[in-house]
Amino acid sequence: MAHALVAHSSAHPSPPPAAAWEETLTRVTSGDATGLAAYLVALDEPGRRKVAAELPGYVTATARTAGWREWARQGRPLLVAGVACMGGASAVTAWLFRRELPRWLDDDDVELLLGLLRRRPAEWQADVAHRLAARMRLPEPRHWEIAAALVRETGAEPPDGEPFIVGWLRRVHPETTGRDPLLAAYGPRILEVDALAQTPLWRVVETVVHLAHEGLLDRAAVIDGVVRRLLRDGPAARSELASLHDRLDLDLDESAGYARDYAALLPAGPVAVADVALAQLRRLEETGRLGEELFAEAMAALAFRPEKKLLRAAMSWAGDAVLRDAGRADTVLGTLSTIFTQDTLALQERAVRLAVKLAPQAGPAGRQTIRQAAAELPSELREQVSAAYGGGIAEAAPPAAPPLPVSECPPLPPPIASPEELVVELTAFRWPPGVWAFERLLAGLAEWSHRDPERLRQVLRPWWQPFGPGAYGHAGREIHESLFTAVSRAFLAFAAPERSRKLTAQEPGMRRRPDAPGAPELLYRRRALELVTPFEEGTCYPVLLATPTAGTGHLDPSALLGRLERLEAAGVRALPADLAQALLRLPRRFAAADVERAGRLTSEAGRTCAAWMRDGGMPDPEASVTLRETAYGVRLEAWLGAPGPGLPEEIRALFEVQDGHTYSLTWWPLALPAHRELAAAHLVGYLPWSMDANDRQTQALTALARGDGTLGAATAHALVCGMGHVNPAERAAATDAFLTLAARGEVPAAALADAVTALVTADLVKLNRVVSVLDDATQAGAHEAVWEVISGVLAGLLPKEGERPRAGAADLLAAGARAARIAGLRAELPEVAAVAGRKGSSRLVQEARRLIQLVG
Repeated sequence: MAHALVAHSSAHPSPPPAAAWEETLTRVTSGDATGLAAYLVALDEPGRRKVAAELPGYVTATARTAGWREWARQGRPLLVAGVACMGGASAVTAWLFRRELPRWLDDDDVELLLGLLRRRPAEWQADVAHRLAARMRLPEPRHWEIAAALVRETGAEPPDGEPFIVGWLRRVHPETTGRDPLLAAYGPRILEVDALAQTPLWRVVETVVHLAHEGLLDRAAVIDGVVRRLLRDGPAARSELASLHDRLDLDLDESAGYARDYAALLPAGPVAVADVALAQLRRLEETGRLGEELFAEAMAALAFRPEKKLLRAAMSWAGDAVLRDAGRADTVLGTLSTIFTQDTLALQERAVRLAVKLAPQAGPAGRQTIRQAAAELPSELREQVSAAYGGGIAEAAPPAAPPLPVSECPPLPPPIASPEELVVELTAFRWPPGVWAFERLLAGLAEWSHRDPERLRQVLRPWWQPFGPGAYGHAGREIHESLFTAVSRAFLAFAAPERSRKLTAQEPGMRRRPDAPGAPELLYRRRALELVTPFEEGTCYPVLLATPTAGTGHLDPSALLGRLERLEAAGVRALPADLAQALLRLPRRFAAADVERAGRLTSEAGRTCAAWMRDGGMPDPEASVTLRETAYGVRLEAWLGAPGPGLPEEIRALFEVQDGHTYSLTWWPLALPAHRELAAAHLVGYLPWSMDANDRQTQALTALARGDGTLGAATAHALVCGMGHVNPAERAAATDAFLTLAARGEVPAAALADAVTALVTADLVKLNRVVSVLDDATQAGAHEAVWEVISGVLAGLLPKEGERPRAGAADLLAAGARAARIAGLRAELPEVAAVAGRKGSSRLVQEARRLIQLVG
């Protein structure tokens, strides 16, 4: 072996290769990485070859069967064994990147592995370094410390891949980077790295400032780089880079060279970036070094910004600029006319004051622009502008309401077409779990286990071999149940019934790991697990009853009847959870022909289905929601009335409501598409746990709105939880749900108003987040439904005399004004009138006065 490790001299002969592997395995299973390294360094060449040959098979077989604690103990010794015994740079690199082995190493682990790698020739080490760099991926460049040490120590050409460069940037420091051999290669490229945002930017900024000050980075190049990067990133530009620009302290000549670039940063750059650009343009204008064209461009860009801070700064600059040059009046008036359309009373008032002040300097174009824009202002402000600009400015007509969008349900995926496709889908069933993948897998298992059982067993063999109980939830004396293990158990029961029977026999004496996934999720699990028994007994289940026929989760009655007829013809008894889920997915009304057809069924399941359809399904349960004080704060609890007599046990279990956290909430409305309030009662206990997590669980609200059934307190509280999510992208699901309900005329406005009042008062949701959803719904055409909700919360959320207003109260009034104006509503609002009649000019009082003017 050309690149073999140099063995330590030893007075003892090396053990035979088989014994070398046994000793290695002993040290691996004991977790002795340091002792294993010393042993392997002293081992002879045949012994290391034997270890290298055995390692891959051992890892493949053991990674699936070992418990996670046991496997964690073995991971680092296994890394050591591969690095010490494998010969080629390619083999060592591949070993370090094996997915079963540890991804993250501490300093001692890195040093141990480097000690082994340093025993090889320098050329070989450099080869490994470059191969490691080529395999790295973001967001976490795996084994960066090892590759970087080898590059620095061997003097190899620094790798060009971005993950390696990002790894370097994550470790730069003002005090040490100047001495780093990698600085020459990467220093000039710091601001060009695509993934710069994935680095600790504040430390990068400090380092760049220090290096530029010390002359180790070219100052002019750094200035150019930061401006170009801000332009390139646009709305995604980082505030840290704006700070870097400020820290460089440009002089006027340097700033003037980038005037056009600063103007280009104003329309879409983040506030921190726009602040920097505005400050530079303003200092250039104040010193007479900003052309009229760029001044007009900057004013126009700022006028369309939504941020109040920037708009106030724009008006301040505009007023000062006109004092320096009266010829800029029409340009400034054009900016003010745009700000007139900002739906913030304080900004409108400030813009009107400046416009009135500039009226004597206004030219014909400026006057016309101001007159047209003033028609959109509230009456008091419009009259001020009208008096200064010639009178006769009439109020503009309310904006036309857009048609409400109708949310389309996504189409169902096609059924699985072959056993081979079924195994591919099964292998791909990973985290986070998908409900349609689950439904396709169970339906495909039922179908193909009946149509072509031998072929399916054959293609499933590589999936379950080698067999390990841990893949099916058996871990020591515990059973860990999940949607994944339930599906795996169903497939194992068909593919290897003898293995499955052994697991089943062990379960009575095992402790089930406690969890609280919620009754709808348990129903999904039961549907998978109840397939285990027929497969273990050597029988089949030719068709799954509950597979949906629509993207809402609904099941067409005629499709269910056909499936029941097929089971009766095969002499197969329907599985309880499968039947219960099928019934719950039926629509709320049935054609007479379907009811008659159901009556001809003879099996027990057929008679149950016939009675369900004859009686019009299950009555909607009455749900109530309460707030409960606990040691951990206020909690939401939903309560359901008692289930009606004669319901199957699997359906009765759905009347037990829990709370907690799970990742399957988007599945739940699809299990109960005709019973939205029942589904919502389960969501109420779980959605609050996801209100600050980006786990997409609020998407359950969209599915909920597309279903059928009554809506009440549970639906309202679930929807408000979604409205209160910390992430605007997650709140969008609540907006979609609200719009779907509005388009169908189903918004439970009174219940929503009560829920908003209760949850805001209890500090479970922030009012401004709820208002943002209502505002978005208004813009999309749901203004009437929005007004119903807002008018219902005003009495409970506006401050009484002497009370301090809660955050978001002024935004609530502004949102109400926007909805009321579009709808052209008139209303008596005594609680708003009381606020409007108070002294002072706070925004809350101003917005109350505006709303009273609109609806009075």
